[in-house]
Amino acid sequence: MKRKVTKAIFPVAGMGTRFLPATKSVPKEIMTLVDRPLIQYAIDEARAAGIKEFIFVTSRGKGALEDYFDHAPQLEQELRKKGKTELLDIVKSTNMESGAIAYIRQHKALGLGHAVWCARRLIADEPFAVILPDDVIAADKPCLQQMVEAYAETGGNMVAAMEVAPESTSAYGVLDVADDMGALVKVRGMVEKPPVDKAPSNLAVIGRYILSPDVLCNLNKIKSGAGGEIQLTDAIAAEIAQNRGVYGYRFRGQRFDCGSKSGFLQATVAFGLAREDLRDDLSKYLRDIVHMDQAAE
Repeated sequence: MKRKVTKAIFPVAGMGTRFLPATKSVPKEIMTLVDRPLIQYAIDEARAAGIKEFIFVTSRGKGALEDYFDHAPQLEQELRKKGKTELLDIVKSTNMESGAIAYIRQHKALGLGHAVWCARRLIADEPFAVILPDDVIAADKPCLQQMVEAYAETGGNMVAAMEVAPESTSAYGVLDVADDMGALVKVRGMVEKPPVDKAPSNLAVIGRYILSPDVLCNLNKIKSGAGGEIQLTDAIAAEIAQNRGVYGYRFRGQRFDCGSKSGFLQATVAFGLAREDLRDDLSKYLRDIVHMDQAAE
């Protein structure tokens, strides 16, 4: 019987250097996409997928991230006093119950595999999800929920996957596909950031995973890989070598790389246009900008 996925790891120890100077004092995961921080999108997606326990792998300087999910009695009291019930409901929706979140420190930046390994004692022998908050996915049905439903049929290990331009494969973990079944692919191998001419496909791994606890055992044995870091991809690939199923899942939705400035800006526009209260003003502004550019040409 396949066990339900109720735990998720959120690796949030990165310094966010691509967003300096903002990240000098504000954790990147707290930076707002429209009016919600990146981490809130990740938490909401996890909740929709049935996640009950949230494990944050953090580092020094992430206190604001921990505070964000705490209750704010004074703020709530002020909103209640002023009758701002809608805002009060929004604030309350960000609260996490005592014991729902655990924080683990990653003392050295040794890669994604190492960050996941840091949470091993809280995972124990259960399947678990990994969500990278930098990857924000706009979808009618949240990406991890799609994966959990597919996982109920397959078991094993599953990674979110999407087609990328062949010249971009060197920036991703890339799947070597054994059997393409449409939404699902059976994986023969995985390569982390291969040279463009060595990439086995253009099907790239995106920041959503459902993994067997065996992956944590594999991480115990793995030495540094690509980039001198302990790669999660290598630990998942070891599952294939041991004849345990690994699948890629082509999710339905649009992924934004909010770890880059351009991706963050694109996501801001897309999520802004999706909001009824912002759509008209933002659309008009964008049309005006385009017309100004065309007139200048």
